[in-house]
Amino acid sequence: MTTQYLGKIGSSVLGVVLAGMCLGNVAKAGDLIVYTAVEPEELTGFAKAFEATNPDIKIKWVRDSTGIMTAKLLAEGKNTRADIIWGLAATSLLLLKDAGILEPYAPKGVEKLDKLFVDGDSPPSWVGQRAWIASICVNTVEAKAKNLPIPKSWADLTKPVYKGHIVMPNPASSGTGFLDVSSWLQMWGEEKAWKFMDDLHKNIGVYTHSGSKPCKMAGKGEFPIGVSFAYKGAQLKAKGAPVLTVAPTEGVGWDLESFALVKGAKNAAAAKKFADWSVTRETNVIYNQAYAVVAYPGVAKPVKFFPADLSKKMIKNDFLWAAKNRKRILAEWKKRYDSKSLPKKK
Repeated sequence: MTTQYLGKIGSSVLGVVLAGMCLGNVAKAGDLIVYTAVEPEELTGFAKAFEATNPDIKIKWVRDSTGIMTAKLLAEGKNTRADIIWGLAATSLLLLKDAGILEPYAPKGVEKLDKLFVDGDSPPSWVGQRAWIASICVNTVEAKAKNLPIPKSWADLTKPVYKGHIVMPNPASSGTGFLDVSSWLQMWGEEKAWKFMDDLHKNIGVYTHSGSKPCKMAGKGEFPIGVSFAYKGAQLKAKGAPVLTVAPTEGVGWDLESFALVKGAKNAAAAKKFADWSVTRETNVIYNQAYAVVAYPGVAKPVKFFPADLSKKMIKNDFLWAAKNRKRILAEWKKRYDSKSLPKKK
């Protein structure tokens, strides 16, 4: 597969995403209904790559941010229209597994993947694809204009000089926001982590409902600093934006984009074909075009503009702890900080 499959931003991607969001009016019998949180600009490429070898299957995407998609699936329960959930956080899939929504399945070739990317049950209920990793996006032009030093650590972000200059994702809406909060709690313990977030909150301009939006806002100069993830910072830099992607010295949270079949899916046979395709070496090569850490050993190559030491700073992440404590963590976060969240789109 070539890079032309990925990164196509424009009317074709918009059409794919809108087709998914208007599913009831668009999907045809036999279409593969895929619920996803993958960035919109990648969806057309993935569909073309899969459909090139499976021309009888047409993908219809339903896409939203991780937190919103997770809530949607939990609300729909066993009545969801999804055939497969693809590119959603492993922590979210653990919740859906407990809710009895997932259908265990071992894709052909799954044994070749790194075991850290695969659910421990046999057959697995979910399979990881690639890791997205927390980072700080800094607009170097705006930072210089405002006499802001380049932050090197999470602790730096609590300094008074950054007041009003930082934007971050809301963890209830964004998987990136949740991995930030849950990783801080794991790294430092409850007391120190909440104290850090109290101090960080003083410097926050707004909390967004998308993990990539803080980096996009930094790229546009709306805020000098965005707490986001490395892929988006590297992508914007490659397009010419004055964005520096920073891996904080204390360590960075991460989660796995993962997939799982849905129990009772109307198009289960096609969903299994999509799952089989998703674990192949060829597909992992496509994952690696944008993400530096993928499930298939020996595939990953450095991604341009990623921090060179990013993978070494990935914390030991307890997905099960994060999933089990998600409700409690989000309730506490909302109570303390939700007043600065952007209004949700209706």
